[in-house]
Amino acid sequence: MLCTVMALNNILSRLTAVTVRGNSFPAAFASLSSGCGLTVQHDRQNRRFTVTPGSGAGVHDCAVLHYRFTGHKEVDLMSTYVPETFRGQGVAALLSQAAIDFLVEEELKAHVSCWYIKKYIEERPLQRYKDLVIK
Repeated sequence: MLCTVMALNNILSRLTAVTVRGNSFPAAFASLSSGCGLTVQHDRQNRRFTVTPGSGAGVHDCAVLHYRFTGHKEVDLMSTYVPETFRGQGVAALLSQAAIDFLVEEELKAHVSCWYIKKYIEERPLQRYKDLVIK
């Protein structure tokens, strides 16, 4: 069952990141859940966040946010992609929130190349989000 965008946005406002420093996840992966069955996986080795829509979904059905390190404690949030059949459900917002939580957790600053992530940050009035962006 799919969540409405409003319900997902409400859930997103209450999400917290799962800390990777513990033993609950392998060092290369962390996850963030929406409460609607959508889970963001953080693949640190491949520098990406992903959401897979459900059982039987292949790698091409995966929503993804790519980033790269550009310097010491600096990353570039390069792009988000959500497959067409998965759009309009708040998946890009979920990916963006996971990336921001990662920045906060690791005390990183970010260049934001992706138009969607720029929009996501601009629409959130939290100054701490804006302070993460390198202009």
